Amino acid sequence: MDLGITGKKALVCASSKGLGLGCAEALAEAGVDLVMNARGSDALEASAADIRARFGVSVQTVSADVTTTDGQAKVLDVAQGVDILVTNAGGPPPGMWSDWDRDDFIKALDANMLAPIALMKALLPGMMAKGWGRVVNITSGSVKAPIPILGLSNSARAGLTGYVAGTSRQVAEHGVNINNLLPGIHATDRAASLDAAVSKAQDISLEEAKANREGGIPARRYGTRQEFGATCAFMCSQHAGFMVGQNILLDGGAMNATL
Repeated sequence: MDLGITGKKALVCASSKGLGLGCAEALAEAGVDLVMNARGSDALEASAADIRARFGVSVQTVSADVTTTDGQAKVLDVAQGVDILVTNAGGPPPGMWSDWDRDDFIKALDANMLAPIALMKALLPGMMAKGWGRVVNITSGSVKAPIPILGLSNSARAGLTGYVAGTSRQVAEHGVNINNLLPGIHATDRAASLDAAVSKAQDISLEEAKANREGGIPARRYGTRQEFGATCAFMCSQHAGFMVGQNILLDGGAMNATL
């Protein structure tokens, strides 16, 4: 399918690896020029070089922590005028409700709610002026079904979801569509880290920990960054112009819900 976005330009955050990289690859395959961002410059430059070689699109890189105001300014200096924004940031650490204090919640809000909002606030006016734009926020399936040990993430991402619900309906008349993409378990460093924690806590092998989690997914496997990226690219395409303020769950059927 021709996604109709060849020649558009996208900012993809946290895109040196994992789900962000999957999105960057899929957009590049569709002919979209990229601004790629990540904290680690080595992995970022390697991923950018690979995408340039495979897809022949223009790729600019910005090594910065997008969850900070200084990092956002650095990224926005390069990304002004983009047609597509994909926000993404790693989730805060797991724990129990009794573990967290105010500072922990502020850090989670900065990373998973306020940073995406700041980027949208900065880039939406340019999209609205052109009469076309796409925003995809990578959040989590936890906004539909909270994960007890991820209370910080549950809280911050739910806040972003509420913001998008209202804002998306204010900008839609200008041809700008904002939606959220909710991953379940995918084969990323984050999943490997969580599996390692379970392995240690339960004194089982890493393979057993992963197999146990896969057993709870009807698809009986983890998702891949490639299929996640393909979904993101469709949400950024010309064909998604009537999709407004939606939360698209990609979890292999793990959430047992009717809606």
